[in-house]
Amino acid sequence: AADLESIRSAARRIEGHVHRTAVLTSRTLDAMAGRALFFKCEHLQRVGAFKMRGALNAVMSLTDAEAAPGVVTHSSGNFAQAVALSAQIRGVPAHIVMPSNAPDVKRRAVAGYGATIIQCEPTLEARETTATRVRVETGATFLHPYDQDEVIAGQGTTALELFEQVPDLDAVIVPVGGGGLLSGMTLAYRELNPTVRMFAAEPLGADDAYRSKQAGELIAQTGPNTIADGLLTSLGERTWPVIRDCVEEVIRVDDDQIRQAMRLMWERMKTVIEPSAATAVAVALSPTFQQRTGMARVGVLLTGGNVDLEALPWMQGSGSSRA
Repeated sequence: AADLESIRSAARRIEGHVHRTAVLTSRTLDAMAGRALFFKCEHLQRVGAFKMRGALNAVMSLTDAEAAPGVVTHSSGNFAQAVALSAQIRGVPAHIVMPSNAPDVKRRAVAGYGATIIQCEPTLEARETTATRVRVETGATFLHPYDQDEVIAGQGTTALELFEQVPDLDAVIVPVGGGGLLSGMTLAYRELNPTVRMFAAEPLGADDAYRSKQAGELIAQTGPNTIADGLLTSLGERTWPVIRDCVEEVIRVDDDQIRQAMRLMWERMKTVIEPSAATAVAVALSPTFQQRTGMARVGVLLTGGNVDLEALPWMQGSGSSRA
């Protein structure tokens, strides 16, 4: 499993290929939240999302023999781009299985990094069976978008940076989809500073982490419906135990709160984030989180900035969510 040592190794492995992203602050948002917020700008990461860290660590961890036939994954967006670019950096082929309803902006980006795109029906089953077929046909190594130790360790490098940039945080809010970033950062903080309280931000329309946490057992995501298109996946076997045991609370926000948070960041902080990232901002500003005491300084993960500019969530008639 990933731990601080493997996360530090990941940081060394990906150094020079990923950005050390900035931390932004806003007095306006601090006043709204009732505490100091520190926004970790992973939307300014390469490919526009934190996923670059985990994908690159996984690709760079392969032996030459393993890497030669290439890598394969299934993803509707940010991880697809991250694997495509990581494979390009390593000089090996990338095969990306993408559901037919993936945003065009993400599909174009994947193609731009030189990957081969294989389209499939927009169901998890279709994604998995197609990826398996490609793996068998090509001999490529399968990379899981979040439920893989190398990926989790790579995402955890975000916490190493944030800890150096703002060492005295009381809490951190991280959006949760598959849980790769949340579990990686939680494992890092557990050793860097165990007093930091970890919170997960989740859309109401895709609240499997919340329900799993309430039930004390892993409940799969079924029929998600939210504008946060990066948070539609179920937790993984590796990510769930970390979230179950070490994350204090999963807080849910609805799509209207997510829209408002996203727009607020654009207007007040001139910061372009995607709905999945806005979920963490919405939680930081939510009445639920404001009622939690003892946290004066809170880190907020801005996980990605890949927005479909043809369909901004607050424009009339474009609020349809992608399931």
